[in-house]
Amino acid sequence: MKLTVLGAGSFGTAISNHAAKLGHEVRLWCRGAAQAEIINVRRKNPRYLKDCELHERISACADFEESVAFAEKIILAVPTQSLRSVLKQLAGLQTAGKEFLSLAKGIEIETGKFPYQIAEEVLPGISYSALSGPSHAEEVAVELPTAVVVASRSLAAALEWQKTLNSPRFRVYTGDDLPGIELGGAVKNVITISAGIAQSKNFGDNAKAALATRGLAEIIRLVPVFGASTLTLAGLAGIGDLMVSCYSRHSRNLRFGLAIGRGLSMEEAMAEIGQVVEGVYTAKALVGYARKAGIELPITEGVHAILYEGASVEQTLEKLLFRGPKPEQPKMHEE
Repeated sequence: MKLTVLGAGSFGTAISNHAAKLGHEVRLWCRGAAQAEIINVRRKNPRYLKDCELHERISACADFEESVAFAEKIILAVPTQSLRSVLKQLAGLQTAGKEFLSLAKGIEIETGKFPYQIAEEVLPGISYSALSGPSHAEEVAVELPTAVVVASRSLAAALEWQKTLNSPRFRVYTGDDLPGIELGGAVKNVITISAGIAQSKNFGDNAKAALATRGLAEIIRLVPVFGASTLTLAGLAGIGDLMVSCYSRHSRNLRFGLAIGRGLSMEEAMAEIGQVVEGVYTAKALVGYARKAGIELPITEGVHAILYEGASVEQTLEKLLFRGPKPEQPKMHEE
């Protein structure tokens, strides 16, 4: 079928190539005409995944309206902080009957909303699904085995995306927990920054594993706030995505944390990465949520303190290390 991918970043490029190899005709929307022209002529993206040879069934285009009109199914491959503006552009076009799949992982900093909430607000009645799980673009691009989950309020929509994108090398599971899928994908970015900071200080694998595990506990504490399911966080969009982010060299949030641990400022670290680091924005939004709801998120608070409050890395790590001992599962202890 005909698919349009809005966003020619790393994952947009990788998912376009994957879909083209499955036999779909893919229109890849780029923000600039120069980037689109290079992709069409050289069959490579000049900015992202530069060594990836792009399939002949991909055609790049800088015309937004033309790209949207091209296909019946549209993949939103833009960062969370850019999603609203892209959706507003869609609002003025004919999108009736089109299926949408979002790859965004994060929380909109100005509103504290998840991607699915932004989509439902800007385009009421939209057929919206979200894809998440351990899926670094660098590995998807070279067809290393990957498993993800697509969630939607409509099981039929999730099954359609499964049918569209599933392959032996890109296994697509389905679910109906949109809040849980996007909660896991957003919060893991913040925890990963903390893992990068700890790694920069040579704290070792034990410490990183502890941060990831206690980070998962923080994610689960947020489940009731957003009406998510704990079981979702025990799957690909929770534990799976958290693990790959905290341990993979491809993780930009991990590399950002490493840069912060080396003494770079937030702005310097983001410039070094050269791509959007969603955890930077998500940390701010999450702290706002947690403080209003009275939920304790010590790792998230620590990352926020370092990035936005001028706290030193060393003092923040010490504060986390010297927290008072307590039961791992407070409810079980009380019972």
